[in-house]
Amino acid sequence: MKAYACFNAGSSSIKFAVFLEREGQLVPASHGKIDNGAATPRLQAWSAEGALIEDRLLATDNAYATEMAAAIDWIEAHLAPAQLAGVGHRVVHGGNAHAGPALVTPVLLQELAELAPLAPLHQPHNLAAIRAIARLHPGLPQVACFDTAFHLGGPRVPRLYALPREFAEQGMMRYGFHGLSYEHLAAKLPALEPRAGGRVVAAHLGSGASMCAMLDGRSIASTMGFSALDGLPMARRCGSIDAGLLLYLLQEKHMAPKALERLLYQGSGLFGLSGISGDMRTLLASEDAAAREAVEVFVYRIGRELGSLAAALGGLDVLVFTGGIGEHAAEIRARVCAQAAWLGVKLDLEANAAGGPRLHAPDSAVAVWVLPADEEAVIARQTRALVQRMPAQIVRE
Repeated sequence: MKAYACFNAGSSSIKFAVFLEREGQLVPASHGKIDNGAATPRLQAWSAEGALIEDRLLATDNAYATEMAAAIDWIEAHLAPAQLAGVGHRVVHGGNAHAGPALVTPVLLQELAELAPLAPLHQPHNLAAIRAIARLHPGLPQVACFDTAFHLGGPRVPRLYALPREFAEQGMMRYGFHGLSYEHLAAKLPALEPRAGGRVVAAHLGSGASMCAMLDGRSIASTMGFSALDGLPMARRCGSIDAGLLLYLLQEKHMAPKALERLLYQGSGLFGLSGISGDMRTLLASEDAAAREAVEVFVYRIGRELGSLAAALGGLDVLVFTGGIGEHAAEIRARVCAQAAWLGVKLDLEANAAGGPRLHAPDSAVAVWVLPADEEAVIARQTRALVQRMPAQIVRE
């Protein structure tokens, strides 16, 4: 029996999931994570049914190689007699060259490393995980699955900035992110909603947040652009900001570029606005005026972007929420939908409080849904398809 592992490696955690191939279908077997933000990394794993099956501390060197080795060892020990046939990775930025998954090679790794400045919170960690597995298992095929790929098939005009043409030719244009999440929604929604092939806006709301306009299941426009900073305010990222303000900070306030990068990626967003936390749960529970205002800014920006995306689509048929905030914060969904009443959105308050998945009232002109994100299932499908279709080109360190 074959199995496929999926990794989503970040700065403070490494998340993984395992899928078994049974009768031609991929079936979830287990999932887990390694929290490496603390002094002592911790590996936890759960069965497909949600039962905790592993919880232990790891060596304290906080090295990716050690942590990835622990994850792979645990996966292989719990797979037997099944064997890993391939490993898929979430890679945030694939540039303009990759409209689909790609088998990892040394050339691809170099190409993706050059895109790291466009996603500094994610790309280096995504690639570190790939390199660690290449050293541990040089014969195991690895597949890069890109968050940008879903958006590449969209129209060209929404991707362009009003800069000299040579900038776009050099790749300085809008990309969009969270594509693996949106691809999952595009595949899942038609079984639930007859209007899924129409004008859909998906809101992936979490510590990273974006929205995507989809028509016939394809990306038309996204709130994120050249980097993962654009669009909505996020847990610690600023979202859209006037470029003139950045010039002012650099030229008049003499802020160093690295300090500006830290401000925009780590010191802004909900955390910067509130001065308390970037966690929406904390902000919603707080009576602090700054916390309330941070939430108001978040909801306001979602409403503005929703109007923009509806304009790009020529109307709105379906609104769907996903991501940690989108799935679990009923208050945020209610406030967003109230703000979108002008579009014909009418929420069923009881359904929203219960968590859906259908959230719209019977007389709503717009269907509203909440669906869990499942990027791992998309990565597993993409990885299996590519490993089955292509010869194994292996990364060797």
